[in-house]
Amino acid sequence: MPLFFLLPLSICVITGYIYNRCSDEVGYLSGLFAIISFILSLILAPWEIQALLLVTVLVTTKKLLQRNEYKLKEGNRE
Repeated sequence: MPLFFLLPLSICVITGYIYNRCSDEVGYLSGLFAIISFILSLILAPWEIQALLLVTVLVTTKKLLQRNEYKLKEGNRE
């Protein structure tokens, strides 16, 4: 399994740390660079990791939808 996706992911972590520590234009620029490198690492990730991420997103989305529907039904009863 090629591990090329770890390079942009590590860059994302480092620039995200810089974004949290800086409050000027350098921080905003590093935040933008972090987002771009995170998307690039997701594109370069092997299909196994992408499939695992997709399953995780689908499961958590379904749970959140069920929780919101329950709250909506409880709000209508009152």
